[in-house]
Amino acid sequence: MAIYECLGCKRSIESENVKRRVRCQYCGSKLLLKPRIIATNIEAI
Repeated sequence: MAIYECLGCKRSIESENVKRRVRCQYCGSKLLLKPRIIATNIEAI
């Protein structure tokens, strides 16, 4: 389950609420961002 962030009101929205229409359920904005996790590789000694 993915979590999106609204660029208008900065609230988080679950992917279940985005399937039918791509709009924020709080402010109605069409701009949603899917935050990405940046992984860091550490070399072993």
